[in-house]
Amino acid sequence: MTVKTETEKPVLTYSKSRGLVALVTAFMKQRRMGLNDFIQRLATNSYVCKHPEVQSILNLSPPQEAELMNANPSPPPSPSQQINLGPSSNPSAKPSDFHFLKVIGKGSFGKVLLARHRTDDQFYAVKVLQKKAILKKKEEKHIMSERNVLLKNVKHPFLVGLHYSFQTADKLYFVLDYINGGELFYHLQRERCFLEPRARFYAAEIASALGYLHSLNIVYRDLKPENILLDSQGHIILTDFGLCKENIEPNGTTSTFCGTPEYLAPEVLHKQPYDRTVDWWCLGAVLYEMLYGLPPFYSRNTAEMYDNILNKPLQLKPNISNAARHLLEGLLQKDRTKRLGCTEDFNEIKNHIFFSPINWDDLNAKKITPPFNPNVTGPNDLRHFDPEFTDEPVPGSIGCSPDSTLFTASIKEAAEAFVGFSYAPSMDSYL
Repeated sequence: MTVKTETEKPVLTYSKSRGLVALVTAFMKQRRMGLNDFIQRLATNSYVCKHPEVQSILNLSPPQEAELMNANPSPPPSPSQQINLGPSSNPSAKPSDFHFLKVIGKGSFGKVLLARHRTDDQFYAVKVLQKKAILKKKEEKHIMSERNVLLKNVKHPFLVGLHYSFQTADKLYFVLDYINGGELFYHLQRERCFLEPRARFYAAEIASALGYLHSLNIVYRDLKPENILLDSQGHIILTDFGLCKENIEPNGTTSTFCGTPEYLAPEVLHKQPYDRTVDWWCLGAVLYEMLYGLPPFYSRNTAEMYDNILNKPLQLKPNISNAARHLLEGLLQKDRTKRLGCTEDFNEIKNHIFFSPINWDDLNAKKITPPFNPNVTGPNDLRHFDPEFTDEPVPGSIGCSPDSTLFTASIKEAAEAFVGFSYAPSMDSYL
């Protein structure tokens, strides 16, 4: 029998290293579950839902709790509860205008597909959402908020653009810029962490996008690597505006409990009113993850992770610059009134010493060469999309209207709930 001495170090064999990679990959894929899905899964277990610690964390109000625990979902809203955003600007658009090629993303309410327009041969990312699923979870206001924010994005280089939107009786369609450099999440998953200059470049472009949204009184609220894309040149493109909150003045607050567990700011967990500094907390969490490979307060146990966010001091390993350390300490300040960005918003981030190598005018003009080039050969190059998506067959129903026999009252109600969703920009939007 061999005896291992205290000085012996375990050997990281090939098989062990592969096992470690598999573990990290499993963690990253688990991260795709958003907060809403997490709550839904938690609430399906009646014992867990009644546990005092879970109730303390989630603090579900009685109506919410009853809804989550009720096996029979409430019916779709009646036409009297419809959201009317005005007359359609693009009544002629229809699913059959597109040839749907590949699934390139998935969410709670539908899928994102690579599509080629049959007339102009242009490629688009078309987000197809199921009205029934949206109405079941009462998320129509978030969907409409996403559509409203997209309308304002045409003038910023690091925000995905909406070309137009339209609807059928059972589905909503966003026709978006097609971005095929891959999710930041995907590249971080493959490389584990980035060197500081690369992380600085991405953080600067993200901060620029957030600063622009704030200038429009929009708080993003859901910054995470899954919502950050790289374009074909390697520049950042921020996407997925479903949790954006509009009309938040510089000193305004909101209190909705939403976001993604790993990135929730302390004030959100405390159910306190919060402001636009919640986005700077998330920027700090993403920058930390880019430098270290995991979110700052991560734990596989969600309750423990929430406790870490609220109470555990920020721990920074010594392998980053003093400027990066100072920035992370400022962004991940638990007290939002002392957080970097609390007084002058984006200007405070922009002027931080960590970003001193950045010429912001050149950055916004895309004159700075990105540190990583995705090297895509064209629109059909899907190498940076997760095979979990691209291997999935394109649903046959995506480009079809439902059969007439399926036009039930509930489908008609679903159609009426999204009156005014369709949109086509005027030509001067692009000038």
